Amino acid sequence: MNTVLAKISKLPLIATVLLVFGGAAFGQANIVIQNADGAGVGFNDPTLASPVGGNSGTTIGQQRLNVFQTAASIWGTALRTTQTITVNAHWAAMTCTATSGTLGAAGPDSTAATSSPNQPLVQNRWYPVALAEALTNTNRNASSPEIDATFNLSVGTSGCLSGASWYYGLDNNHGTTGIDLLTVVLHEFGHGLGFLTFTSVSSGAFLGMAPNNFPSIWDDFLFDDTAGKTWSQMATDQERAASAKKYGNLLWSGPQVNADVPAAVLSVVPRFRVISPLTIAANYQIGFANFGPSPSISPAGIKAPLVQAIPNDACTAVSSLAGKIALIDRGTCSFVSKVHNAQNAGALGVIVVDNVSNPTPPGMGGGPDNTITIPTFSITLADGNTIKAQLGAGVNATFVSDKRPFLYTPANVTSGSSVSHWDTALMPNQLMEPNNSDDLTHSVRTPQDLTLSLLSDIGWLVNPNLAPTILIEQGTANTASALDSVTFERGPFTVLTSHNFSADGRRRLIIFTTPVLPANPNISVTANGILLTAENFGTFNALAGTSYIVVALPNLAGGDTTYALSVTVNGIASTNTPTITIQ
Repeated sequence: MNTVLAKISKLPLIATVLLVFGGAAFGQANIVIQNADGAGVGFNDPTLASPVGGNSGTTIGQQRLNVFQTAASIWGTALRTTQTITVNAHWAAMTCTATSGTLGAAGPDSTAATSSPNQPLVQNRWYPVALAEALTNTNRNASSPEIDATFNLSVGTSGCLSGASWYYGLDNNHGTTGIDLLTVVLHEFGHGLGFLTFTSVSSGAFLGMAPNNFPSIWDDFLFDDTAGKTWSQMATDQERAASAKKYGNLLWSGPQVNADVPAAVLSVVPRFRVISPLTIAANYQIGFANFGPSPSISPAGIKAPLVQAIPNDACTAVSSLAGKIALIDRGTCSFVSKVHNAQNAGALGVIVVDNVSNPTPPGMGGGPDNTITIPTFSITLADGNTIKAQLGAGVNATFVSDKRPFLYTPANVTSGSSVSHWDTALMPNQLMEPNNSDDLTHSVRTPQDLTLSLLSDIGWLVNPNLAPTILIEQGTANTASALDSVTFERGPFTVLTSHNFSADGRRRLIIFTTPVLPANPNISVTANGILLTAENFGTFNALAGTSYIVVALPNLAGGDTTYALSVTVNGIASTNTPTITIQ
């Protein structure tokens, strides 16, 4: 359909042009949502609701379904396959308390293994069925769905994340109490597409019975940097089970992820590692302070003996710590006071040991305080006790900066979470971490996110960021006309919400793109060779997969004004340069 929406309103004049990014020619995936809910429940909830954040549904059930369809569109645009991917989805009560709970769960409906050299699959590996179908161009599970998904119906009710609620908008504007459903659905679909291992994280055993107990394709890229081998290469189940709970030692070794990490995605994160004695040598999970210098460490790092402060809680002046990293017990006084005392004693850095048994290290408040100049981190009570037991023999440790893609390997192995997620320390937060974060975008690809990069490593064919095609008005060669009237429009597109640009009286051009733009896109628009400033952009219609970009046109002399347009988004230039004439 060659159509351009041209809506012009007086004071100021606004023109609109539709650009399309993407297309079926690249074989994008067709992902279908199969509603498995009963009458009046989940997707069929008839409770009336007002449209929100680009979601036009008028009932709770329809809004939920719209979110799922939007997630299907985002993933479908990213991946290439000729095989339909069906997601069997429903809503039900899931594990929950007033302060924490499971938001959703999803995974492949079945797995596929191959030993045939004639198929484009690695021999003797388990694959998620959707990926196996995509690579072999065959339907391998008859009429069964490729992905099963369940989402928590109880969120926001008494005893289940009290005070929170699902946010059904499509604009990522969920605020402080809303849980962005679209982000959670994108995450769970990622698992269903293959972001997981089928190997037991508790026992280390491969899926299947001998002789068909194969590694997952995922295991080929799980690299233990202390053992120096991947999970597929490990000889015993016990090795893999130990690797699954060695914090900060399990890396993703896929070529696409490794290429994308330094280029755009991950920032450096600090790591605390005990170097010796070898019996406790490991990376330890750390918590952060909101005072002192940036948590990142200089490239050279800090390497020094780790010693117990005296007094242990460092709440008063302590003995000399010159050239040492101080181990300090939590309690009695503030974190800031402890670190000040250690710094005054010459400490190069501080590790605070929690005084209660928690699964994760505590965050440390009390800041900001820029008079503290040494790095400060916390560890759990269990890890602190492990280290303290070896202090008599001498412990050496290091703080370093790291920018490698670590997997989630807490000391307490959790089935469904351990190994099948990114480490929670990655910065910025990634879609496929085990915990939902408010700052996630709706992008699954670089430069915001590594999910698509990882799926590419395990075999998915990925659609690139495609060059835009500008659709023009029917009956013209390469020109769109915009008439000076209040409500002129062409095409089946809804009227864009008006913008108040009357301060300078200049004409504005509104450019529509599809699919929805990622967060912070790099936008370049020129008219007659003049570089324009993108004044605003955002989601226009998430269900249709469209965004808008607003630019101010230059004031040209004369009556009728003609502008030759050129548009580039994230380094991808439009395939043609249409001309818009404003009369």
